[in-house]
Amino acid sequence: MPDPEESSPDEKLYRIRHSLAHVMAQAVLEMREGSTLGFGPPIDDGFYYDFILSEPLTESDFPELEQRMRRILKKGQRFYQEEVPVEEAFARLEEMGEPYKREYAQELVERDTLQSLSFYRNGPFLDMCEGPHVDTTREIARDAFKLRSVAGAYWRGDSDNVMMTRIYAWAFADKETLDETVAAFELAQERDHKRLGRELDLFTFDDDVGRGLPLWMPNGTVIRDELEKLAVELEFKAGYQRVATPHIAKSGLYAQTGHLDHYRESMYPPMEVVEETPDGASLRESYMLKPMNCPHHHKIYAARLRSYRDLPLRLAEYGQVYRWEASGAVSGLARVRMLSMNDAHIYCTENQIRDVFAEVISEYDEAYRILGLKDYTIRLSRWDPDDPKGREKYVDAPEDWERTEAIIADLLDAMDIDYEDGQGEAAFYGPKLDVMFRTVTGRVEQLSTVQLDFAVPPRIGLSYVGDDGAEHVPYCIHRAPLSTHERFVALLIEHFGGAFPTWLAPVQVRVITVSENYGDYARGLVERMRANFVRAELASENDTVSKKIRDATTRKIPNLLIVGEREVAAGTVTLRRHGIREQLTLPFEEFEAGLAKTIANRSLEFTTP
Repeated sequence: MPDPEESSPDEKLYRIRHSLAHVMAQAVLEMREGSTLGFGPPIDDGFYYDFILSEPLTESDFPELEQRMRRILKKGQRFYQEEVPVEEAFARLEEMGEPYKREYAQELVERDTLQSLSFYRNGPFLDMCEGPHVDTTREIARDAFKLRSVAGAYWRGDSDNVMMTRIYAWAFADKETLDETVAAFELAQERDHKRLGRELDLFTFDDDVGRGLPLWMPNGTVIRDELEKLAVELEFKAGYQRVATPHIAKSGLYAQTGHLDHYRESMYPPMEVVEETPDGASLRESYMLKPMNCPHHHKIYAARLRSYRDLPLRLAEYGQVYRWEASGAVSGLARVRMLSMNDAHIYCTENQIRDVFAEVISEYDEAYRILGLKDYTIRLSRWDPDDPKGREKYVDAPEDWERTEAIIADLLDAMDIDYEDGQGEAAFYGPKLDVMFRTVTGRVEQLSTVQLDFAVPPRIGLSYVGDDGAEHVPYCIHRAPLSTHERFVALLIEHFGGAFPTWLAPVQVRVITVSENYGDYARGLVERMRANFVRAELASENDTVSKKIRDATTRKIPNLLIVGEREVAAGTVTLRRHGIREQLTLPFEEFEAGLAKTIANRSLEFTTP
């Protein structure tokens, strides 16, 4: 065991966190006498401990629990290790009334053929533990930890076992790092898309519909429609042709493309149907919900003879796909079982790959610029030939992998684009570029992707006639700059904190009257704006002005127009922007012109005419 004085900062922090877990367990047993212990390990930002509690403990108990922990730290308790022979250790755990520790001890002994088990004692607290720990609790800063949350956790992570109470805590070497972490966490809570989605009536889930199947409310549907409109416009300028395909297909199609071999676990089970043919026979067929749009697009490509003159051929669709995400992975809009994907497939020759990839990267840059997304990196996701499950994960074609990965890497180098290497992150049919966003709350998420597919086109029989008159197999480039509606809206909710720019906001303008006497003027403004396809509405005339403003602020409506006697007389409005204290009184025609310009340009800020 290294000397703590010679340990690295990470090792010292590990010891601090591990020791604090024991200190917390000691304090919990003081507060809830008769409770029993599970596991209590250090984690990346602190530690947790699992308990079977004699009485419930909630976050309202945290102040008392933290106070007890600080008193323990102040005592300067030393950590002592003791190696105890196996039979004596078993008897000790039984005497301590720790059945879960006893169960785990039995497993350790049988698995590793141990002759003894390690225990650590600090003050009156004793735990079976291998360590390491600090020498004394005086080494732990009393202001650099904070209890975070209470959660349920199954013993050993198995849902067949008893549910325990898990207490999470942050812990760092100093108060400054703790404060920064807590502030980032609070920001994440404030901007959590699940919470804001409920508050702003964007989407909902219902058990009768099914887990991971979002129901988009009118407000959320506006955002979806605006994003799709943006995608359609950008794709039209770039030469894409839009298509529409069914939500299902015969299982045989997915066998052809390789999805059944490499993606089966993420697909819904087949639907077996039997129908009677015209000659009276019974025809049994199997259908599946599509996990990807590409198999259908491949069939559109194959619907007629293609020439090299047709390529690159760009087919686009905001198509709905279905994936059987594991129950534990489903989370808000970030991981769902129905996705509306900003999909397109570009069929091209090998000589066109570099140019097409460069064009797609430029399309991504334009979309992110419009949305004000700047904090992202590129990852070149390759196959891993040494992966023991490689045959299940990837098409077995080493030469094709090496050639296509080299094409993309050379292009990135030529464009002077920095990228991270993502070995083992490729699609089953080829390498890809993943766009990794750092969210405002500090998480790094893979959102957008562009993939090079060398495997499926020949497998499904796609071809084109080259300038030599012979048949050749095209490459397929899969791209989705706006990812799926679900994941992208989740990102945007958190990025904007629910306060969307005017062009994207569900309600773009709300008109507020200072009294019902000015309702006719206000209704005229709303009707005029709606005639120009502005999402405008009139605030309730029954509420006070302050309540109207407060409600609009809570709903994060970007533009409020306040009208009273002065505004009616002068034909003006008083503009109040969300998050901005200063109000501006101006002619309505001037506001209307600025609003039109703001929406047309998809500006992030209000544009004056």
